[in-house]
Amino acid sequence: MQSRAAVTRSGTQSTGCAPAASLRSKLTRRRRDVNPARPKTEPDAPLLSSHGRRRRQLKVEYDKDDGVTPVKTEHWEPLDWKKQLGYIREMRHSRDAPVDKMGAEKCYDTEAPAQVRRFQVLVSLMLSSQTKDQVTAAAMQKLRAHGCTVENILATDDETLGKLIYPVGFWRTKVKYLKLTSAMLQKEFGGDIPDSVEGLVRLPGVGPKMAHLAMDIAWDQVSGIGVDTHVHRISNRLGWLKKPAKNPEETRKVLEEWLPRELWSEINWLLVGFGQQVCLPVNPLCSVCLNQHSCPSLQGLSHHILQLLGP
Repeated sequence: MQSRAAVTRSGTQSTGCAPAASLRSKLTRRRRDVNPARPKTEPDAPLLSSHGRRRRQLKVEYDKDDGVTPVKTEHWEPLDWKKQLGYIREMRHSRDAPVDKMGAEKCYDTEAPAQVRRFQVLVSLMLSSQTKDQVTAAAMQKLRAHGCTVENILATDDETLGKLIYPVGFWRTKVKYLKLTSAMLQKEFGGDIPDSVEGLVRLPGVGPKMAHLAMDIAWDQVSGIGVDTHVHRISNRLGWLKKPAKNPEETRKVLEEWLPRELWSEINWLLVGFGQQVCLPVNPLCSVCLNQHSCPSLQGLSHHILQLLGP
C-alpha cells in the first residue's frame, strides 16, 4: 500500500486543530491529484491498520442467546468501501481533528499507575457522551488536578464534582454515574475497571460504545467497534449498511458483520475525525471530499436537485 493510505492512531502528532478553511484548501489540492471519473478502480491493496503493536482480539458474547440456530447467509460488503476508506485515510493524513489532540487516548495521566490510567480512560469516555472533545478535555484536566482516582471521586461531594466537570453534556446525571460507577469499581473490582465488555456495560452510564473503546484504549484489546454519532452517521451516508440503521448500536452490529476485524480499532478514530472536519452533521463539505463521486448520499441529493430543476 502507498504510504498516504497508511494513516492509523500511531504516528507523529500535529500541533493543533486546523481551521476549516485550511482543511478545505488542503483537501482541494489533494482532490486535484485524484481522477474521480476513472471507470475502474485500481487493484485493491491490503487495508490493514499499522498500529505500533498488535492488539489482542477477543470473542465478545454479551448479547443474550435466544436459542435460535443461526442461518448461514452469503457474505455482504459495500461495493466501494475499500476505495472510500483509502480516501478517508488520505483526508485524515494531517491528524489535526479535535479527536487527535483531545480524544480519550489523550485525556489520562501517562505518569499515573496503570490502574489509575485505566480509570481515567473510562471517566473521559463517560464524560464525552454528547459532549465536544474540547469540553471533555477541559473537564478531565480539572478532574486530574483535583485527583481523578476512584477514592477521590468517592470522597468528593456532588456539588464540587459537578463544578469540576461542568459544562459537559448532562453533567448532573454524569455526577451520579461517576459516583455509582466508582463505588461499584471499589466494591467489586478492587478499584480497577473490568477487563471485559460484559463487566463494563454493567457499570452505570457505560454503554457498548464506551465499553469497546475502553477495552481498546485501556486494556489494548479489540473487542468490537466503538460506534458514536459520527461513525453512525457516516456509515449510513456511505452506504456501509445493508439498510439505514436507526441507532449506533444497530450500526455497530452491521459493521461487525462485514468489516475485517483488523480494522475495528482504527475505524472509530478515522471516522470520528472525518466527521469532525469534513462529513459534518449539518452542511458537510462534500465539495472537497474525495469520496464525492462514490457517496450514495451525495449522488442521491444531486439526483433530487436535478429533478426539482426539471428539463
